[in-house]
Amino acid sequence: MTPVVTTAQGTLRGHTDAQGIASFLGIPYAAPPFGPRRFRAPAPAEPWTGERDATGYGPTAPKAPYTPPFDALIPETSVPGEDCLNLNVWTPEPGPGARLPVLVWLHGGSFSNGSANSSGYRGETFARDGVVFVGVNYRLGTDGFLHLPGAPDNRGLLDQIAALEWVRDNIAAFGGDPDRVTVFGESAGGMAIGQLLAHPGARGLLRRAVLQSGACHHFVRPETARSIGARLAEKLGVPHTAEAFAAVPMPELLTAQAALPMDLVTRPDPAVWGEATLNAMVFEPVADGLALPGPDLGVDLLVGSNREENRLFMVPTGRFHSITEERARRGATAYGADYDAYRAGRPGAEPGELLEAIGTDWFYRIPAVRLAESVPGSHLYEFAWRSPQFDGELGACHALELGFVFDLLDDPDYLPMAGEKAPGELARTMHAVWVAFAATGDPGWAAYDPAGERTTMVFDADGCRTESDPRAAERKLWQDVR
Repeated sequence: MTPVVTTAQGTLRGHTDAQGIASFLGIPYAAPPFGPRRFRAPAPAEPWTGERDATGYGPTAPKAPYTPPFDALIPETSVPGEDCLNLNVWTPEPGPGARLPVLVWLHGGSFSNGSANSSGYRGETFARDGVVFVGVNYRLGTDGFLHLPGAPDNRGLLDQIAALEWVRDNIAAFGGDPDRVTVFGESAGGMAIGQLLAHPGARGLLRRAVLQSGACHHFVRPETARSIGARLAEKLGVPHTAEAFAAVPMPELLTAQAALPMDLVTRPDPAVWGEATLNAMVFEPVADGLALPGPDLGVDLLVGSNREENRLFMVPTGRFHSITEERARRGATAYGADYDAYRAGRPGAEPGELLEAIGTDWFYRIPAVRLAESVPGSHLYEFAWRSPQFDGELGACHALELGFVFDLLDDPDYLPMAGEKAPGELARTMHAVWVAFAATGDPGWAAYDPAGERTTMVFDADGCRTESDPRAAERKLWQDVR
């Protein structure tokens, strides 16, 4: 039976798979952000007449492909077209009345890559378990996050808010409960959620949030955003204005945009790149007096990181074993870390191993801990299963948990990073935790209490277990580092 759903904009015709899961793909939640709408806040989607075909993915935001070696590890899906502000829905019970919990997915990709159309982000496994799943495509790179005088900042975040408004207004027609919306995201998606939690435009649009390997402590100041925008304008040879950037052919813009991170790495001048000098992310949300979420947030939080996040950026590139003691110490100093304390706690570790641990703590673990500390009742996790790829050195790296959360380890998108023998039981366990949290706000273990146990769920193949304050000595090293 062909599923049909009517939204505020019009009627959609979807597809039902062999398991009875209905999908509706490429649904516009805002108007195409091009022409007179380029570099503007999202505008409402235009209504249509008749049944709109929603059986195929819609366009993705313009982006350059990943560069080697990451292109072989992180498959990238691109669909051409201007109508890129769209979303995908999977549901077990299309039609009003079911009132099922809703999970809204914000993909990662350093705010310049990724899409909700990736095969590994299919929502069928969540729908199988009684959740309505929504995957969101939003503007990336220059169009979504570059500061341009006269244009609103954080256009990609505004897209996400528009998508959440669409969910509020329409998800009941797909069997979802607009009062039980959980937003979850990884890496840049998690960082975006960290900003949405404090954004007045998102208030009341979500009840719960899951931040995977990305919290709200990494953003750029307005002066840094202006400097990075001026640098890209210089590369393009155009004025730093929205009108000038809109006139640049998209392939030329994407090529220049993709070259910015290498410029940063080869010439890491803080006068140009500001706080982006440390994390090598040239596109990030711009913050101006934005406070961290506080105890009155009113949103249930599940937040965490992977044990060896930075191995993804060090092992495949061949840098891991070539880092010298001097280079590792210099990096630790830049982060504000006590290198000797890490060395004392990890006897026999190579300089690259120490720098990786410090970088993982600085960018991922400590921000997750601080967010859990700031919002009472939050739950904290750590993903510890180590990938066998790259002779076992890839470890519990960044993005490795995704195939487990989606319970799609057999999807080709996850094989390069997780291999062919990743533990399916761990995937089923993690996936069930995310489903339970979306449904009830309780993932199944005690909340994180900074004055007490600091309970942390550790996900690993040899048994998922709670630990009290993992690696406490290293956590305490960061107490006075901001």
